[in-house]
Amino acid sequence: MESLQEAIEKARLEREGLIGKTTAVGASQKSALPEASTESKDSNEAFEAGKNPSPLRSQLRYSTTRSVELDPTMLSASRIVTADIDDPRAEGYRQLRSQVLIKMKRNNWHSLAITSAQESSGKTLTAINLAICMSQEVTNTVMLVDLDLRTPQVHSTLGIDIDKGVVDHLLHDEPLENILVNPGLPRLVLLPSLPQGSHSSEILSSPEMSMFVDEITNRYPDRIIIFDLPPLLQNDDAMVFVPKADAFLFVVEQGVTRPDEIERSLQLLGPSKMMGTILNKAR
Repeated sequence: MESLQEAIEKARLEREGLIGKTTAVGASQKSALPEASTESKDSNEAFEAGKNPSPLRSQLRYSTTRSVELDPTMLSASRIVTADIDDPRAEGYRQLRSQVLIKMKRNNWHSLAITSAQESSGKTLTAINLAICMSQEVTNTVMLVDLDLRTPQVHSTLGIDIDKGVVDHLLHDEPLENILVNPGLPRLVLLPSLPQGSHSSEILSSPEMSMFVDEITNRYPDRIIIFDLPPLLQNDDAMVFVPKADAFLFVVEQGVTRPDEIERSLQLLGPSKMMGTILNKAR
């Protein structure tokens, strides 16, 4: 088994040789992987092959999933630093990515939930930056699912307008290809949400949600699913969903999250699925 430092160095070499050629944010996106499709094999697939497909499938592009161009100025203001591969602030997320991928591959995990004790701790920011960073590894495709159903923020943080969300698929049979968004970055799709009100825990614990999670995690072997969950101590939403994910990361805001809040959160979640704790806003 490679040591952590060896894995990080290997990832850095891969980035310099391959990922460094990824189209910059805001440029015209001409290629992406078939991550957006969750249609059955009998339906039209949500991607097309280019004229000269490569082993890395870099010539694949989205055809039915909506693709948008992100505003670099807004990304910078929102602290989405991993979209710019030359931003030195992204290195911390790259190291986090390497640690997470090592553990996920070792345990054959495909899904990861991210939560915190209270709001404003940076869980959504962590989920977005980590999802982008993971998608920059050419062996992975990534789906970021916003399951903070009361106050979803993934789409607004990225400056993306939506009129449908994951609940429209679960409860109203809206096709996923009408909801998924490719944010102009290769190998990444977003499944956004719209605010659902106080009945969100019933949606998250429903059989429909369980079947949906099974579908998106099992359809593609190279797909990593990241779930942005609600804060733990405000309601029971995150607690009822965490068992559906393979593992979870817990975001702690330095100087704000209290020790008793951390202890209570970990009591609610239990230690078996905890991958680690992220100290956010550290100085």
